[in-house]
Amino acid sequence: MADTEIEIEIPSYFLCPITLAIMRDPVTVSTGITYDRHSIEKWLFTQQKTTCPATKQHLPSLDLTPNITLRRLIQSWCTLHALQRLPTPKPPLTRPHLLRLLSSAAHSHSLQSLKSAAAESHTNRRIMAAAGAPEFLASLITTPAAEDALSLLCALQLPESSLKPLSTPNFIQSLTLILQIGSYESRSYAINLLRSITEIADPSTLTSLNPQFFTEIAQFLKSDDITRKERKSALKTLASVCIWGRNRVKAVEAGVVSAAIDLLLETSEKRMCEMLMGVVEVLCQCAEGRAELVGHAAGLAVVSKKILRVSGAASEKGVRILQAVSRHSATKAVVAEMMQSGVVGKLCLVVQVDCGVKIKERAMEILKAHARAWRNSPCLPYHFISSYPS
Repeated sequence: MADTEIEIEIPSYFLCPITLAIMRDPVTVSTGITYDRHSIEKWLFTQQKTTCPATKQHLPSLDLTPNITLRRLIQSWCTLHALQRLPTPKPPLTRPHLLRLLSSAAHSHSLQSLKSAAAESHTNRRIMAAAGAPEFLASLITTPAAEDALSLLCALQLPESSLKPLSTPNFIQSLTLILQIGSYESRSYAINLLRSITEIADPSTLTSLNPQFFTEIAQFLKSDDITRKERKSALKTLASVCIWGRNRVKAVEAGVVSAAIDLLLETSEKRMCEMLMGVVEVLCQCAEGRAELVGHAAGLAVVSKKILRVSGAASEKGVRILQAVSRHSATKAVVAEMMQSGVVGKLCLVVQVDCGVKIKERAMEILKAHARAWRNSPCLPYHFISSYPS
């Protein structure tokens, strides 16, 4: 006799209005609607929404109240229908309990209880962020508990208001030291924290960055044992800091231009190429950056190669890099190299294809500026160069 499937109808009020899955830990928001804790926390704290999903009303408070009556009904219903009984969820941390955990960790440097609490729910992580846990964890960066403290800081997914107090020169210096001597895991956590902190730090903090900061970022970029995500975090960090003060020069002297060019030679991934070209473009706004680019054996060639082969954004950045070189660093040797390395041919192609008015205008400016030197280039058709001054 064949097995028969028995369909059990689940009462609609047992289902989470967001996912329509059975609630495991029902909680009620300030509008009176009940949701599963995991689903509503994802809506509020991961997706950064501040409205009730069902009513679309603004939530004046993000507090979640356990619906104990509904949870008991669900558990009773599961028992009645011979389904696995849902375990009673742990209640969220209270502030007094958290303070006791922090006090205990401060004496033993054991963060296991805090890590377990953070893993349980978004609510716990939010309470920890508001109760001073980030500052406490930051104080452990120079102790043997550094790796656990860094991992927990990353796991807390701190909002800007909690990150801001950490964006100090001393903490950035501590993270720089981790990049220099830390384990692989510690370096990974450190670069992710630096990316977040440098995006919101005060300009006064960013302009006072130590040259060692840029040296460690450059070495991190060159590492073979890091992931693409970690490399992108390093590039985002550079993009945030290199626009301030003399940071461009510090980055160039640390070898960032050379590292970026070497990576451009190796990668064809769209987003990675765009980020690398963006960093090179920013650094080419200073004379030291342009000198490093044209001094690299593959600098001009690889920038030219990426134009029209990656994306519109990469092409625009590439032409701007070549424009900066053309305007400010176009010695006789550089102009000759631009022709030999294929730059002239690529610029001519940019002018002829449909790639945006601004890019075409920049390419035309470069070609016209050096028309006399490039008149014999086989890449330029006669009718195209005949209008240039002889």
